[in-house]
Amino acid sequence: MASSEADAAKNRAVWTKANADYTDARAEGGWAKDEIDWGVWNVPESEVRALPDVAGKDVVELGCGTAYFSAWLAKRGARPVGVDVTPAQLDTARRLMAASGISFPLVEADAGDTGLSSESFDLALSEYGASIWVAAERWIPEAARLLRSGGDLVFLCNSTLSILCSPDAGPTARSLQRTQFGGLGRIEWADPGDGVNFVYGHGEWIRLLRANGFEVLDLIELQAPEGAVDHPYYDVADAEWARAWPAEEIWVARKTA
Repeated sequence: MASSEADAAKNRAVWTKANADYTDARAEGGWAKDEIDWGVWNVPESEVRALPDVAGKDVVELGCGTAYFSAWLAKRGARPVGVDVTPAQLDTARRLMAASGISFPLVEADAGDTGLSSESFDLALSEYGASIWVAAERWIPEAARLLRSGGDLVFLCNSTLSILCSPDAGPTARSLQRTQFGGLGRIEWADPGDGVNFVYGHGEWIRLLRANGFEVLDLIELQAPEGAVDHPYYDVADAEWARAWPAEEIWVARKTA
């Protein structure tokens, strides 16, 4: 089995279990929201301003999970397509489509090889989807292929700093735990339940985006809001840590070639 297929299989197993344990039960609340927000601490898009106007736009969400973000975009007049490699997550999305009356295509596929038509979208999006679960050397070129010229790419991932402060097991520390040179890239965590992640330094992100015809427009480092509490499932960092340093970051880029 090729390494990308093996990684996808491991991560599919992680999210199949997660869907049974908690994401299916939590998904209805996500679909019911009217305001778009970002990340573990639900920072409102009205404050972040990472997205363009999506009304009338064709949007592909790469690694959509239960597709709550695509549902939010559909409420704002976008035409989303959700792509995910985990059937259980897509089944949850279909259940919530039936319950909510919101409908859009869902595609079971690897975000690095979606099978969708080239230059079919105005916006490519990933909120903790392909942005951390698929090698960027695979999914960034695929996003570029899917976007029309002038289309936007917006993705949320763990901050480089938070991963540099993350040991192989245990909570995010207040000091560096791994090297940037050799300690990033493909990370297979000590706990098999954490799957395989892909994390890069800022310079690597910029070079990869530029090599695939993107202009970097913004890098938004999210801060946990006052009153934020630790998330019950996701251990990106605790709320106190994320008040002092950015645990999450949003990249905004535009396809110019």
